[in-house]
Amino acid sequence: MRFTTRVFAMQVAAAAVVIAVCISAFAVLGIGQLRDEAESTALAVARTVASDPQVRADVAASVGEAPLDAEALADGPLQAYAAGIVARTDTLFVVIANDLGLRLAHPDPELLGERVSTDFARVIAGEEVVAWERGTLGESVRAKVPVVSPDGDAVVGEVSVGIAPSRVFADAPLLVGLFVVIALVALGIAALVSFLIRRRLESLTRGVQPEELGGLLQSRAAVLEGVHDGVLAVSDDGIVRAVNDAAGLPEVVGRRLDELELPPRLRAALEQALGGEPLVHAELVLADRVVYVEVRRVHHGPRSLGVVAVLRDRTDVVALAERLDAVRAATNALRAQRHEFANRMHAVRGMIAAGRVDEAQDLLAEFSARGAIPEEAGIEVDEPFLRSFLAAKRIEARERGVDLRMGEDTFVVGIVAEPEDVAAVLGNLVDNAVTAASAGEVPRWVEVSLLDAGDELALTVTDSGPGVDEPESVFERARQAEDDATERVHGRGIGLPLARRFTRRRGGELWLAEARGDQHGAVFAARLPGVMRESVMRERET
Repeated sequence: MRFTTRVFAMQVAAAAVVIAVCISAFAVLGIGQLRDEAESTALAVARTVASDPQVRADVAASVGEAPLDAEALADGPLQAYAAGIVARTDTLFVVIANDLGLRLAHPDPELLGERVSTDFARVIAGEEVVAWERGTLGESVRAKVPVVSPDGDAVVGEVSVGIAPSRVFADAPLLVGLFVVIALVALGIAALVSFLIRRRLESLTRGVQPEELGGLLQSRAAVLEGVHDGVLAVSDDGIVRAVNDAAGLPEVVGRRLDELELPPRLRAALEQALGGEPLVHAELVLADRVVYVEVRRVHHGPRSLGVVAVLRDRTDVVALAERLDAVRAATNALRAQRHEFANRMHAVRGMIAAGRVDEAQDLLAEFSARGAIPEEAGIEVDEPFLRSFLAAKRIEARERGVDLRMGEDTFVVGIVAEPEDVAAVLGNLVDNAVTAASAGEVPRWVEVSLLDAGDELALTVTDSGPGVDEPESVFERARQAEDDATERVHGRGIGLPLARRFTRRRGGELWLAEARGDQHGAVFAARLPGVMRESVMRERET
C-alpha cells in the first residue's frame, strides 16, 4: 500500500474512532437526560397528586385503618381521581396508600386494600424518594411523595407515580438515528479532507512516496557534496532551495534572492534564467576565486522546478594562463637579450681576431658586471630575471605611450627563486598600471620599486593615471567587456584577485597602498615571502 493511501486510511480510521467516542458520549448524556426528565415528570405528578386537598382529606380519613374494603375503594373518589391522572399524564400508574402502606388507589382494582410491593418507610418518614424499581406492574421510574394531613401536622400516607421505560425512552430511536446521521456526515467530511490532504501531499512530493524520500535525500546530499563545483538551486518564486559548501554562499537556503548580497553578475544570471532564458553564462570573482557560472532551467515533466546555477572554479586555469603570459613576456625579453648578447659576442670575437685582447677583456668584464641588457633600457636592477622581465614590460609600455622606470629606492641583492609567482604578481600590477597611465594625461609613466630582504621580495607599482575611484571594491570587480563605458582601469579584470591569491598562498599580501596622490595615481604594494634566494656571489662571500 502506498504511503499516501496508508495516511488516508489512518486518518479516516482515526476520525471514525473520534466520532464513535463522541457519539457514545452524546448517547450516554442523552439517555441520562431522558432518565432525568422522566424522574422529574414522575416527581412533579406525584407532588401534584399529594398536594390535592381532597386527596389529603381522604387519605387522612383512612389513617391507621386496616383492613380496608376493596369494593368500596374501587368505587371511591381516590380510585377515580388516580385513574384520571393516569389518563391525562400518560403515566404507568398512580398509587395512593395510607400510613400503613395499604393501597387506596391502584390501576388494578384487585390489589386495592393490599400492602404496596416496595418499601415505603422513608416516605412515611416525610422524605421524597425517586428510584427505578420493579413492582407488580413491572419496572418503572417511581416518584414517592408523602401525603400530609389537612392540618399539616403529620404524614398520613403516600403517593407513588410510575412511568414505564418504554415511555421514558420513546425518543431514543430518533436520537440514535440523529446521531448516526451526524456520524456519517462527519465521517464523510473527514474522508473528504483526508483525500484532499492526500492529493496535496502527492502534489508536493511529485508523486514520490516518503519511503523514497530518504533515498532521494541521500542522493541529493551525495550529489551536492560529492561534486567539486558549487551548486545553487533557486525555485521559480525566487527562494534558494539548495546550496553546497563549494558554492561559498553560507546561510542562504530558504531566503529570497532580493534579500541576499550576491555578486551582481551572479544575481543578473539567476534573474535572466528565472525570466525565461534556458541557459545563461557568466564569469565573476568570489573571494579571490575566478568562477564560471552556468545557469540552467530545470523541469520535472511539464512542470518547472526553477533554475540551478553551477559555479565552476576556474582559478587554477586562469592562473596558469596568467603564468604563461608572464613566461611569454620573459621569453620575449630573453630573446631580445640573446640577440643583444650575440651581437656583443660578435664584437668580442672581432676584437680578439684583430688582436685587441685588452679591449675584449674589458668588454667581457662589463658583461659580467651588468649583464647583456644595455643600460639605455632604463632597468637599473642587477637580478637577471627581473631585469629581463621588466625590460620586456618596458617595451610593451612604450608601445602604448607609457614610460616604465625603476624607483630610486630599488635595491635587490638576491636571485628570484620562484619566477612564476613573481611574474604573475608583478606582471598584473604593471599591466594594470600601464593601462591606468595610458588613460591619464601626459607625461604617462609607471614606476616600479623592488626591495628584497632574505627570501622575501617587496614591491610597489605607481602610475600617473587618474587613480582608483572605489578602493573598497578594487579586488572584487569581475571582467567586463573592452567597450564597456563603465569599465575601470584598476580592477578591470581578474588579474588583481589572482595576484592577491598568489601572495596570500605564500603567506604574503597585496594591497592598495594609496588610491591617488599628488602628482601620481594609484599605488599598489605587495609582499612575497619565499620567492628569493641569495646570489652565488653572496653565497661564496658567506
